Amino acid sequence: MTGAPRGGIARRSNRVMNLSHVLTQNARRFGGEIGFVAGETTWTWGEIEARVDAMCAALAARGIEKGDRILVQSKNCLELFETMFVAFRLGAVWVPTNFRQTPDEVAYLAVASGARAMICHADFPAHAAAVKAAAPTIAPTIAIGRADFGEAYDDLLAAHRGDKEAVAAVEHDDPCWFFFTSGTTGRPKAGVLTHGQMAFVITNHLCDLMPGTTHEDASLVVAPLSHGAGVHQLAQTARGAKTVLPGSDRFDVAEAWRLVERWSITNMFTVPTIVKMLVEHPSVDEYDHTSLRYVIYAGAPMYREDQKRAFAALGPVLVQYFGLGEVTGNITVLVPALHSADDTVMKVGTCGWERTGMEVSIQDPEGRPLGPGETGEIAVCGPAVFAGYYDNEEANRKAFRDGWFLTGDLGHLDEEGFLYITGRASDMYISGGSNVYPREIEEKLLAHPAIGEVAIVGVPDPRWGEVGVAVCVLRDGAVVGEAELLEFLAPKVSRYKIPKRVFFWEALPKSGYGKITKKAVREELEARGALPLEPA
Repeated sequence: MTGAPRGGIARRSNRVMNLSHVLTQNARRFGGEIGFVAGETTWTWGEIEARVDAMCAALAARGIEKGDRILVQSKNCLELFETMFVAFRLGAVWVPTNFRQTPDEVAYLAVASGARAMICHADFPAHAAAVKAAAPTIAPTIAIGRADFGEAYDDLLAAHRGDKEAVAAVEHDDPCWFFFTSGTTGRPKAGVLTHGQMAFVITNHLCDLMPGTTHEDASLVVAPLSHGAGVHQLAQTARGAKTVLPGSDRFDVAEAWRLVERWSITNMFTVPTIVKMLVEHPSVDEYDHTSLRYVIYAGAPMYREDQKRAFAALGPVLVQYFGLGEVTGNITVLVPALHSADDTVMKVGTCGWERTGMEVSIQDPEGRPLGPGETGEIAVCGPAVFAGYYDNEEANRKAFRDGWFLTGDLGHLDEEGFLYITGRASDMYISGGSNVYPREIEEKLLAHPAIGEVAIVGVPDPRWGEVGVAVCVLRDGAVVGEAELLEFLAPKVSRYKIPKRVFFWEALPKSGYGKITKKAVREELEARGALPLEPA
């Protein structure tokens, strides 16, 4: 122990394990075992460890050191996976982008993060050029694959093969990852994740989401490794479980199920829209998926009808969790035993109970705690909460109150502590003086056999202040009209909750992570000339 005692307790060093050590552990214990699969190519844990060491040496030789930010623009690949551990090992900060973002959006992230280096997939030369124009001091730029804009990743690995850089000593609050928000309500903000926080997150994921995971398990990646899937694969790495990437850049449902059978996949992390695609595709019955133990879905609540279909197709393997990037997914969990297709057995609509080591509070606008059944803002505290937004004190003031992180989501707890999400505070609208939470009405509409997807947004109305507009996507071959759908809804919700209009589109706009975004729905309504609504 070091430092002067305070109240009879000596102050200890805050040093923690560098997160990259989980990769070293695998190289020692399971060095010859497959750690990563991409298409038909495999790499062992020993090979990945050596590659990470070589890239660390290459970056260190180019002046990258502890605290520097490394921007990474890449689709899913081994190199993207490796860069996470490269940044951690150097004590640098990993700044992955959503590869679907535009060059200008990525250039903004480069400037906002204060990036010192960039690693960019060869498929994105325009992004590399935009970053160089916006942040000309960034050096080096490294290309994954052959490109004109930087040194080749593979050449650097070859040049530094066998080199080994010292692992950076880190403390609990040292940043390791800038986790950018999706930016659906404005410019993306960089949530600062730390080595100590992420060590807890790894433990919590393994404890609450996929207990019993070992090096004999395998995880299929069907979401970008830059965000939630990256957190999931970090937890997999901590247990030596192999990571399997589909061979195609485009999501292919049949390919996903083929890989589940080929590699005896035991878990996957995804979002409700992708689960929906997986279980509604005929290939779900063409391949053996009995190896699956955990199909983990997050990012948005799953509608009840979709939940039932997934349960029927896959059995008791569904795991739901609720958690924002700022809390690295660690707020609540609904384990397989709490899922059921029977509404009389399952607590319908809940996203589960508190994660181990975390506490949830429902609060009114002044921060007063509310009782069971009372709706308010969902607040959370615990070791998984991030350190705050980088270089954004205004956002930090809005996000924290009395030590609680304010999620911006509305919901309530029941007597047993199960959490029910009503919706985003920004999604709620007020019609005729009454609060309307779109999710409730969306659930009712999805019970109609013709409706595959739906989004409801509040729009201005001269008489009621705001009214709802529903945008629906029909199931293949289904036919239903606006009047028929409103008639179907009428006995199921209060009159003031019934949307004023219903529109039918071929698809709903989604974020890069597969979530329906209300902001984009509203913008598309305006672009199509549907807003403002015509007078009654």
